[in-house]
Amino acid sequence: MVRFFRFSGIDTSTSNVTEEGVSKERNSAFKRCVNDCMELLELLGMPVLKANGEAEALCAQLNRDGHVDACITADSDAFLFGATCVIKSLRPNSKEPFECYNMSDIEAGLGLKRKHLIAVSLLVGNDHDLNGVQGIGLDKALRLVRGFSEDEIFDKLYEIGKGHVPLFQGEIRCAGDAIPCSDESSPKAKQSHCSFCGHPGSKKAHFKSCCEYCMTDSNDGCLKKSQGFKCNCSSCDKVRKDKDKKKHENWWINVCNLISKETKFPNDEIIEMYMCNNHGEFTEEGPLLEWGDPKTDLLVDFLAYHQSWKPSYIRQRMLPMLSTLYLRELARNPNKTLLVGQYEFHSIQRVKIRYGHQYYEVKWKKAISNELSCAVPVEQSNMLEEEFIEVGDEPIGLLDESIEPQIHVDGCWILTDENPELVHSAFPEEALKFRQEKELKDMKRRKTSTPRSEGSFEMSESSKPQGVQLSITEFYRTTKTPSQAKLGKDLVKQSSSPGVGSSKQKRKVSGSKLSKAVRRRLLFG
Repeated sequence: MVRFFRFSGIDTSTSNVTEEGVSKERNSAFKRCVNDCMELLELLGMPVLKANGEAEALCAQLNRDGHVDACITADSDAFLFGATCVIKSLRPNSKEPFECYNMSDIEAGLGLKRKHLIAVSLLVGNDHDLNGVQGIGLDKALRLVRGFSEDEIFDKLYEIGKGHVPLFQGEIRCAGDAIPCSDESSPKAKQSHCSFCGHPGSKKAHFKSCCEYCMTDSNDGCLKKSQGFKCNCSSCDKVRKDKDKKKHENWWINVCNLISKETKFPNDEIIEMYMCNNHGEFTEEGPLLEWGDPKTDLLVDFLAYHQSWKPSYIRQRMLPMLSTLYLRELARNPNKTLLVGQYEFHSIQRVKIRYGHQYYEVKWKKAISNELSCAVPVEQSNMLEEEFIEVGDEPIGLLDESIEPQIHVDGCWILTDENPELVHSAFPEEALKFRQEKELKDMKRRKTSTPRSEGSFEMSESSKPQGVQLSITEFYRTTKTPSQAKLGKDLVKQSSSPGVGSSKQKRKVSGSKLSKAVRRRLLFG
């Protein structure tokens, strides 16, 4: 509850948000919503599992154990619970419909494993401890946890939390890096440097002969040092390393002092919750994740009652799902069943491109006893209209129409957009026949589009089938032949030249021999 009001921006000190009656009413409404969602999922044939605590924890456990391929959640806590693949968002109306993250990429790119991520969440805050450690942000937390391996990170946090500062090993290192040797010889005192060239030695000696660092061919002395010059001799290099080491030591002591000020750090309950491997009640055989068939009639009744949708609208929205399930079942078990008990596969009409992906427009024919006639009684045609044509009073947005398979009903025919792979698996012979016919049509089109002259070459190239629809300016630019463009330029020159016959030439230009596009271009400039 505190998390909800914190992220909602509600001030809990001034608003009465903890009243018992309001809390009970809110919880009961939320439980009713959850039960309705579970009932809807079960009617769709989807398995429903109940988590003992966090839903992300159960999803992560199923993903870690290999029962599911990924977790769909916007909460990054899924990685802390052990998930290996997280889909943050779904965008079906784009060329990249998934925003996916893998734990293997995090380990390879950042060098962080599961316990490292838990340690970072303890330092900067998480859903169960919003504050974290005061004064430590993400950069400091990452720099700290990278200094330890996954096996020792929790033990080191316990030591720091109790006030014991672990021995500083020269610098904060990444996990797996070698620890600098402590037996290194003590540094020598810094040598005097020339104020002219900046190298070890005296200025007087360097005026007589150049030093070994300048290495000039002439005996004119050393070169004057440039602005921002840094000497790379062993003495200066040692001094710089000592300064960096001292800086890192101070940073290390500062961070440890900030952590030791926190009471009960790290929190054992949060660590145990993230590391727990039992977030659901399963049978001895494991979780029940069997998919079933959607219960169409019950779904229509459920949505009509809860959403006040018309049955015709519900059935039309369900048809893409039912056709996809029908093709999947037919690919696994080939048999002569009918789509929704009424329609049989007829043919593949064409290939459609939507958001960079191909779809087959499949034609379904109503299965009737009299094959010579497709006429249906008035009552039956009304039923078809009610089931698939009417969409109710609610308008369908352009976005909804573009992201789902299109449905068209014409008497005894239905057109739906289907996945090509599913169609190939369910109807391999028909799909092969369609592909061969398409190749023949493409060959004929290429033969007929051979340029007859040099002037029509560009036109023939633009007539080739393209996967993406051109804009109006690109279409006009590609379809206009060079001969038309040349003729338009000549006509503009003639119209701009003075003379008595200019008006006659203009009238001649606007004759029927010119295309409509050229006449429009000449008219409007």
